Amino acid sequence: MSEPIPGAADVAAPRGRLGRRHVVRAAALVALVVVTSVVAEVQGMPDVDSLRDRVEGAGGAGMAVFVGGYALLALLPAPKGVLTALGGALFGWVAGAALSLVGALIGAVVAFDAGRWLGRETVDRLTHGRLRAVDDLLRDHGLGAVLAVRLVPVLPYTVINYAAGLSGVRRRDYVLGSALGMVPGSLAYSAVGAWGTSPWGLLAAGAALVVLVVVGATLGRRLLPRPGAPRRRPG
Repeated sequence: MSEPIPGAADVAAPRGRLGRRHVVRAAALVALVVVTSVVAEVQGMPDVDSLRDRVEGAGGAGMAVFVGGYALLALLPAPKGVLTALGGALFGWVAGAALSLVGALIGAVVAFDAGRWLGRETVDRLTHGRLRAVDDLLRDHGLGAVLAVRLVPVLPYTVINYAAGLSGVRRRDYVLGSALGMVPGSLAYSAVGAWGTSPWGLLAAGAALVVLVVVGATLGRRLLPRPGAPRRRPG
C-alpha cells in the first residue's frame, strides 16, 4: 500500500514561483554589491584590496576566523548569500566558496544537533511553526530530500538545519546532502564577491549567480517528490 507523502505538498507547492524568486534574489544581491561599492567610495571606507591584504597577512588565522564566524552566524537567520559574497571578495572565488561552504556546513551540523537537544516544541517556536513542512519529507526520503531542499530554498536555510535534527533523517544523509546541495549557491554568491568590484566583473558574476542558482533550483525541483506521490511503507 502507499499513501501521500506528508509535508510534500507544503514544500513542493510553490514550484512555479521558484524561478522568478531566485532571479529576484540574485538581482537584489548584485544591487547590494553595487550600492556597497558606491558607499565605500563616497565614504572613504577601506577598499576590497586593502581588506584582502589584511586577511592575507593574517594567513591561516584569517581563514579560521572567517569560517568560525560564518558557522556562528549560520545558527541565526543571517543572510548567508552576503556572507558568502564577502568570502569571495576576501579570498577569491574558489577559496571563498570553499571556506563559506565549510563554515555553513559546520553551522548546519551544530544546528542539527541543537535541534535534537532543544526538542520539538522549542524548535517549532524558533522556526515559527514551519517544522512540519519538512519533518516527514526528510525522514522518509533521506539524502534526496536533503539535497532537494538545499538546492531549492523553499524554506530558510536555518529552519532546515534545526528541523532536520528532529526529522529522523540519518546524520550521514544530512551532511552529504547539505554539502552537495550548498555547492551551487556557494560558487554563485562567492563569484559576486570576487568579481563584483568592476563593471564587467559584476556583469559576469551576476550572470554566473543567475545560472548556477537557477540550475540548482531546477535540479532540486526534480528531486522533490510531487505532492501526490506515494510513500512506500516498510516491508
